Amino acid sequence: MSTKVARLSDVARTAEVSVATVSRFLNNRLQLPAETAARIRRAVAEHEYTPNPHARNLSLGRSETLALVVPDIANPYFARLAAAVEREAAQQGYALTLCASLNTLQREREYIARLSGSAVDGIIFVSNHADDGSLRDPINASSRGVVILDEDVAGVIGPRVFSDNEQGGYLAGRHLIEMGHRSISFFGGPQAMRSTEARLAGIRRAIAESGQDVAIRDAFFGAYSPEHGRACAARFLSSGSEATAVLVSSDEIMIGALEIFRRDGIRVPDRLSVIGFDDIAPFVLFDPPLTSIRQPVEMMGRRAVDLLIRGLKGEDIDSVIEYLPVELILRGSVAHPAGRKAAATKRRSPNRGE
Repeated sequence: MSTKVARLSDVARTAEVSVATVSRFLNNRLQLPAETAARIRRAVAEHEYTPNPHARNLSLGRSETLALVVPDIANPYFARLAAAVEREAAQQGYALTLCASLNTLQREREYIARLSGSAVDGIIFVSNHADDGSLRDPINASSRGVVILDEDVAGVIGPRVFSDNEQGGYLAGRHLIEMGHRSISFFGGPQAMRSTEARLAGIRRAIAESGQDVAIRDAFFGAYSPEHGRACAARFLSSGSEATAVLVSSDEIMIGALEIFRRDGIRVPDRLSVIGFDDIAPFVLFDPPLTSIRQPVEMMGRRAVDLLIRGLKGEDIDSVIEYLPVELILRGSVAHPAGRKAAATKRRSPNRGE
């Protein structure tokens, strides 16, 4: 028995047509007279020819592979985001190429250039630092469709998917104000990043709407990292800040901040109320469990893939910007400020003289 694999040229020779004609006919890109079409079908059956899907995709200019550029797969937030993108890509019949940029502009630019010249259909791009303007032109010039995910890159033309960072800051600020806090600190990411700006703007909106005499006592900015969290907490404590509550704008920053608070005996929430942002790390297991703004990471990954594939199918998505809703997850790290709690308790206590 012959083990020879039939080729497209075998079918073309038997059907007495060109290879291009067979290829276009089998890909439903060519209408042929009935007699010619029947000859091709008979030749396909005679040779037991099975089309190669990979070759077919290449002939159509597709690889059915997407690329994801993320800063760091060791970071639980980006690991979960990558997993969400992988699941949705697979669900829609695409493979995924994962690229870790180490959060450096040089590697990000290199990946954009390499992927633009490779056999991927589109790129989902995630950065975790402020852009100095050098990412805009490579992304806009890319020959592949690009969706910006999680953090904005100014000047890029194309679809974007974000969590609603401003609403997250607002929900955190409103909750702290409702709990009686009038002096709040903010441990933020890089000051020039849109996510940092939006979260701080959300707190300010909550303050403005409250009509209360509330102040953002301290605002510290730096990398989304435990090192920055430790630095924020150390500066906060050494300054003698009057703030009774802190919004910590990422899980990574929170890890470092809690380390310093624990070292210095700062009890949460007795001495200081704390709200986090991301809700990826297992802070529900902490004592007390941490109140946090939960980002819709799974939904963000799904929406980025969906947008990218819609663009690959010819839909005009360049102007699409999606802000996905966040949630305030209430746990045990926020309480009334110590002074206000004592006053409230005194007001509720029965008069012993009655």
